[in-house]
Amino acid sequence: MSDYKHGSMDITEQKKTYVGFIKGCIWLCGISIGVLVFLAIFNS
Repeated sequence: MSDYKHGSMDITEQKKTYVGFIKGCIWLCGISIGVLVFLAIFNS
């Protein structure tokens, strides 16, 4: 048997990576919506 104990692993780096990924997705969505609004307003 192994000596692994559930919940004993340090996951701070994974949390930082996840938070960064979510922030990047939010920025990408915001920029995409901004571009679409710009194109809708200035469509000629």
